[in-house]
Amino acid sequence: MSDEPGRIMAGEMAEQPAVLRRILERGAPQIQAVARAVAARGPRFVLLTGRGTSDNAALYAKYLLEIRLGMPCGLTSMSTTTAYGARPDLTDVLVIIVSQSGGSPDLVASTRAAREAGAVTLAVTNNPDSPLAAVSEYHVDVLAGPERALPATKTYTASLLALYLLVEGLRGGDGAAAHALPDIAERILARRDEVRTLAARYRFAERMVLTSRGYGYPTAREAALKLMETSYVPALAYSGADLLHGPLAMVDNVSPVIAVVTEGRGGEALQPVLDRLRGRGADLFVVGPRAQVEAASAGFVLPVDGVPEELQPVLEILPLQQLAYEVTIARGQDPDAPRALAKVTETR
Repeated sequence: MSDEPGRIMAGEMAEQPAVLRRILERGAPQIQAVARAVAARGPRFVLLTGRGTSDNAALYAKYLLEIRLGMPCGLTSMSTTTAYGARPDLTDVLVIIVSQSGGSPDLVASTRAAREAGAVTLAVTNNPDSPLAAVSEYHVDVLAGPERALPATKTYTASLLALYLLVEGLRGGDGAAAHALPDIAERILARRDEVRTLAARYRFAERMVLTSRGYGYPTAREAALKLMETSYVPALAYSGADLLHGPLAMVDNVSPVIAVVTEGRGGEALQPVLDRLRGRGADLFVVGPRAQVEAASAGFVLPVDGVPEELQPVLEILPLQQLAYEVTIARGQDPDAPRALAKVTETR
């Protein structure tokens, strides 16, 4: 426990621009080398594995791999291996395992089983000395440094950037577009007072709904997780398409809806959902372009001019991390130490 509630989480959120720079300056060459080695193996399919925050990072990688590489991908169900003992043929399959600590037994066991089944295994962790890194054929260190707050912040954005650079390496790119991210991240995080004012709207919220499409959908899921684990507010994340298939019925003018509107095709695909939400009188909070924010009840204008759509999730999550933090502080709770949680979750 810290002396001041939230001190550790606040400090780790503030470190994110420096972490992004570290990856670009020190981590990129190693990631490129791993990407070349993996590409030489000629994988035919990708399976992605993670839990919690790392699962959201894995979902982001799924969008990257399918859109940027045209490679079919799936998210694994580890219980098929760890609980049911299934042993599918994974010859020529790339299995990417994302984990902050690299210590969860089910991740280690499923990775070992995947490797025995013929997979090319690649761990993306914040701990190169972890059991997961040891059992994987390849490893990428996200270089986030020790993370002590229970809610993951800097390891999430570090994982996103590392995965982006990995996919760029697999397709023969250099990832140069990512070099603008640290400076923009600094500008976003400097707007903490703006987020604190916005958070006052949601201090007494009993539930929240988050939505997005495309590259922004993992952001919506991660923001929902941050809100739930810090402030204990039930937060439900839906793809905009799924929201229209039933859950829209629970939206009213009382429960806030947070929409992550990526500048690009994902945001365009979300537009009919935004129109329906406004038509229902929803209390709509938008993270995205100025025009979308101005048409909503409230929001945060994201400065992403010139940032490719596939990189915007690294920035989109920053004000939402701060929102979760500020809502939690306003509710008199400590975001550094959510109840019933541990830093390494030992699922089996």
